[in-house]
Amino acid sequence: MRVIDFLNIYRADGFIKTVAAGIKTSGNQNIQLKGLSGSLDALIVASIFKIHPQDFLVVLHDKEEAAYFQNDLQNLLSQEVLLFPMSYKRPYEYDEIENANVLMRTEVLNLLSNKKSAEIIVTYPEALAEKVINKRSLAQNTFSVKLKEKLDIQFLEEFLHTYDFEKTDFVYEAGQFAIRGGIIDIFSFAYEYPYRIELFGDEVDSIRTFDPGSQLSVETLDNINIIPNIQSKLTHDERQSFFEFIPPDTKVWFKDYQLTHDIVQKTFEKAEESFTKILRSSATQIISSPEKLFDDGASFTKLSKAFTLIEFGIRFILPESKVFNFNSAPQPSFNKNFELLAQDLFEHQLKGFQNFITADVPKQTERLKGIFDEINNKVIFQPLDFSLRQGFVDSNLQVVCYTDHQIFERFHRYRGKEKFSKSKAMTLRELQTLQPGDFVTHIDYGIAKFAGLEKKEVNGHEQEAIRLVYKDDDLLYVSIHLLHKISKYSGKDGATPAISKLGSQEWENKKAKAKKRVKDIAKELIELYAKRKSGSGFAFAPDSFLQAELESSFMYEDTPDQ
Repeated sequence: MRVIDFLNIYRADGFIKTVAAGIKTSGNQNIQLKGLSGSLDALIVASIFKIHPQDFLVVLHDKEEAAYFQNDLQNLLSQEVLLFPMSYKRPYEYDEIENANVLMRTEVLNLLSNKKSAEIIVTYPEALAEKVINKRSLAQNTFSVKLKEKLDIQFLEEFLHTYDFEKTDFVYEAGQFAIRGGIIDIFSFAYEYPYRIELFGDEVDSIRTFDPGSQLSVETLDNINIIPNIQSKLTHDERQSFFEFIPPDTKVWFKDYQLTHDIVQKTFEKAEESFTKILRSSATQIISSPEKLFDDGASFTKLSKAFTLIEFGIRFILPESKVFNFNSAPQPSFNKNFELLAQDLFEHQLKGFQNFITADVPKQTERLKGIFDEINNKVIFQPLDFSLRQGFVDSNLQVVCYTDHQIFERFHRYRGKEKFSKSKAMTLRELQTLQPGDFVTHIDYGIAKFAGLEKKEVNGHEQEAIRLVYKDDDLLYVSIHLLHKISKYSGKDGATPAISKLGSQEWENKKAKAKKRVKDIAKELIELYAKRKSGSGFAFAPDSFLQAELESSFMYEDTPDQ
């Protein structure tokens, strides 16, 4: 079953629609959703978001739980759900700032400042305790670039230098930029991918994001916002609570409101301790005071109560709340007893429940079908080709949703959506490791020696190029944008390859021979498999459920070869 069909079971339910309507029209009334187990909480959040799209802020216990919850929502909604993390590991430990987290925080702030549709943001108490730059300062320190507008490269370069962007030959992390003629690469702190701006004269001809490793384009854009590192450059600007930054009609979900309050207060107290130690060790105040950078418990309580608050965990403390009761239970532990699992599913089936089993890998549900065919072939379940962090039994809608990793006691990890598949094309990281004299292969021109990077003038503008030396010292300059056409030479260990000759048919002939050889091998394999198919063989007994159980019990995800 497709994820959209599974989600529609909940979207179409009358009780869920009532809950969604109650949340949408709640005003400032608190709401409690009781009895949610496993990943049913994420399923309810996703269903309500689909019924009435509106801004949601979901606060989980900690960073790990937030990441798993975000992963559930992304799998259910098939769209990007942003995580809002803390900038650093401990207050005032600036040597432990995580640039990836700063980028993610800035991406959320940029999205909220320029939002076009309803969004779900997932966070946790420590991240919520840390104040953010105010909207006015963010707008003042944002440089916008739009398609077909004029852009002064010199002015843009001065802006980037002012905000501590580093000028490099090519960008690979946030806070860097590169200028090659009419092409400008900028890795802003507002997006996970760097931007590539191409000019026609002084007019912006195209804007797109690209993968810094392969240099391949990701998506085309009409406008972008370039934002500096708000954690370092704008530290002394006036800051505000994240509650003051989000839209006022945002619905705020808490897994545990009291726990969140306590952690926010504890984070503030740790910040005070660190601030006191720094003042003792330094004669001057070099950082902002804690109240300028963090919320305490009192301000958290005051600011959060301006919103509709929804509690959905196991502890409920908010007064005068409207209550919606769910009747669910967590997935039982079967300890790999498949007879017990089959009996459980069959009993639910007889009671009119629909059985679902989620799995990242379809092979897992195929193994389960084989196991049930031997144990009890009357068991019926529908496979779901996506993962959830925890299974559940929902007695309201008569749905059983179990996860394969809990059934087989396998390790389950959250994962972000992969936007690219890996290839053998050279990455910027590999390019940095190349030494002059190393052999490389260009897909169009053959084997050459790498001779470093060199700035070349093209139409009056300097551009970065890769210098390759071919036979008879012929030179070829390859634009950095065509990096994906080059790969490091791989051949027999210790064997020196023959360097190709530019302008000859030598490389084309080698490629043609290689293609012919591949076709010959394919023909041999086809003939071999035809003989095997026509010949008589020995029929082994099919795998028993014990074999399937053994294969499935491996606690880590199988590789494609396995």
